[in-house]
Amino acid sequence: MTNLDGVLLEAGQLKRGWRMDCTGASLDSTRAALGVGQVELEGLRAIGTTGGRHKEMPSKYKGIPIVKVGEAEAVGRGGLQMAGLSEALIVSAGTGTAMIAARGRHCTHVTGSAVGGGTLLGLAKLCLGTADPLEIAALAAKGNPAEVDGTLADVIGGGIGSLPADATAVNLGRIVKLSSAPSREDLAAGLVTLVSQVIAVIALNAAKANNLERIVIVGHLPDLEPIQAAIHRVWGFYGVNTPALIPTDRGYATALGAALVARDTVE
Repeated sequence: MTNLDGVLLEAGQLKRGWRMDCTGASLDSTRAALGVGQVELEGLRAIGTTGGRHKEMPSKYKGIPIVKVGEAEAVGRGGLQMAGLSEALIVSAGTGTAMIAARGRHCTHVTGSAVGGGTLLGLAKLCLGTADPLEIAALAAKGNPAEVDGTLADVIGGGIGSLPADATAVNLGRIVKLSSAPSREDLAAGLVTLVSQVIAVIALNAAKANNLERIVIVGHLPDLEPIQAAIHRVWGFYGVNTPALIPTDRGYATALGAALVARDTVE
């Protein structure tokens, strides 16, 4: 919804990836993406496309087949490839959040949430006066979410089940009783915690419901270090020994999946 990712796939491996601002798939965005990525058309066997309005794309571009790939399949295939796993719950955390049960080449959308990076930016614009993700992350890294969130210790005087006393009970709940506005840093930390916890808790439940042991988180939202840290804290709250796997090139997973399907289609 907010950007276009491109990858170059060679011998089944991700050679490089790039990102550009774009709100939909079209011939114009395809031309722009190939130009930004400095991809020579002569060497391409196929172009894989997904997301946006990719179904409206033509079947070929300058004689090169355009393979239209469903987003669930692209997310699942790309996430598994990056993680080096045969099956997992792939969580695509971008503007919104989609969760894919991926087993080999069989990928099914099982759940998701409208809470994602777009939620963080929207709330930050209202509460912090900025929608710059790097500024939000920098503020959050200096803040303490416990200054704005209600904990279990606040609500019931201690932990419950496997949850410790300092686990979040009410996101942003402490603000109601504050005599003055919280600092921008603490509020940013609270917003990051809210978005991260929603994604993490749904992911844990979705993995359990689909009998998947591993969870892989891809997309550009976890490019922000405070998001990653907040997600990992949820694993600790619930005593989950196997942490979420967040690949290095996570932002390009969906584009990678589309490229893999395109390769398989023309072989």
